[in-house]
Amino acid sequence: MKQARRCLLLFAFVFALSLGISGTLFAEALDITAVAPALVVTFRNNLPPIWLVTPFIVLLVMIATGPILFHRFWERHYPMVSVGLGVIVAGYYGFLMDDGWHVLEHTFEEYLSFIALISSLFVVSGGILIKIERRGTPLVNTLLLFIGALASNLVGTTGASMLLIRPYMRINEGRLKAFHIVFFIFIVSNIGGALTPIGDPPLFLGFLKGVPFFWALPKVFLPWVITVGGLLLIFIILDARAGIGDVKGSGAKGGVSITGRRNFFFLGAIIFAVFLDPAVITGFPSLQELFHLPIGIREVIMFMIALLAYKFSNHEAFKGNEFNFEPIKEVAFLFIGIFATMIPALALIGDFAKSNASEFSVSRFYWMTGALSGVLDNAPTYLNFLAGALGKFGLNIASPADVLIFANGVASPVQGDLSSDIYLVVISIAAVFFGAITYIGNAPNFMVKNIAAQADVNVPDFLEYIYKYSLPILLPFFILLWFLFFNY
Repeated sequence: MKQARRCLLLFAFVFALSLGISGTLFAEALDITAVAPALVVTFRNNLPPIWLVTPFIVLLVMIATGPILFHRFWERHYPMVSVGLGVIVAGYYGFLMDDGWHVLEHTFEEYLSFIALISSLFVVSGGILIKIERRGTPLVNTLLLFIGALASNLVGTTGASMLLIRPYMRINEGRLKAFHIVFFIFIVSNIGGALTPIGDPPLFLGFLKGVPFFWALPKVFLPWVITVGGLLLIFIILDARAGIGDVKGSGAKGGVSITGRRNFFFLGAIIFAVFLDPAVITGFPSLQELFHLPIGIREVIMFMIALLAYKFSNHEAFKGNEFNFEPIKEVAFLFIGIFATMIPALALIGDFAKSNASEFSVSRFYWMTGALSGVLDNAPTYLNFLAGALGKFGLNIASPADVLIFANGVASPVQGDLSSDIYLVVISIAAVFFGAITYIGNAPNFMVKNIAAQADVNVPDFLEYIYKYSLPILLPFFILLWFLFFNY
């Protein structure tokens, strides 16, 4: 309970901070142009220096090595390390970059949207206890992963992951191996959610920009089937080889029981709130524009749902799920550092994509979007390369009409080039699928890892996950997709 109160205080602090800070106040209170104009003239630039990417690299290295090389220090001080590295970048942008406060405010808005969604889904799903009265067999596990892949398109990869990871671990108690968690992350937490904008954040951002809601389903379906089907085939073979282990409980073939059904109402409210955006509903009020706040009505609703769900959820469900706030606490602190430190990296990547888009082939968009989505947050990476691809066709990402034209397919100004919709397919698949390459490629990856680690499951560390699982298993699929569909 003490830990729960601390984390609720963290959410309350973030919520209060978002209501009390505006871009206007930032500019008026901290505008150093009146104090040191010469310094600003000397150092302000449109783009950050390359060395400013160093804090992001340091944070990635520490996330990868901290739990292995200096476990006690990292476990105790990771919030200070993450926030401290973020402050370095934020300080440079705030005091030495032209329009730096605007960039920081926009990043803070994105972080609040991110943490509002995953925290509300985390609390709500924690109050839903799903019991599957079966042992974990290769067939049952494969079916559960496939159901999770489908569900991720309805409740998002975060929602599906939080709903299913605990029952998935329970039915396999006594035989759970590292690959069980890894394939869950591959299929449920990432690739499964590629068919709808609800499924994964990059696609939702595309939807907000003007991509039609059902655009991805027919365009991405065949690559989705090949990848998900292939991964399930590999998984069932590995699971069969793992044997039955020391599985606890009987082998009774019972049904599925659910405790905490009221939380499905909260879950539905979260999904509904996702669409409460001026970009979706014309004339919908924006707190950012009306009151210069770095938070919207959508985020306010999600934070309120998290608080209500924690207060009114079935406590037996919380107890059965061994619910605690440690996984979301770690995600909240690490990702505030990631969001801040990756600002210069995204700025440099975005500039490169826009400046060189005319020279980018479909293959280059595929591999560059994918590779960077694995180590940066895949949502802003998607937007940067989408902007670059639109520029290649003389279109503007700020115009929903242009984005719609781009999605429907328009001829390239370069003779012999492919139509624009192929580029959108490439960027969409790469951003979502490659998000499974690392734990930080997509937020549910880290949450699933933490929940499994708390249950004393043998979870791969950051580097082991990459060299032992994601690269040898996923990379052949990505090469196959490139060869079959995007080799241009």
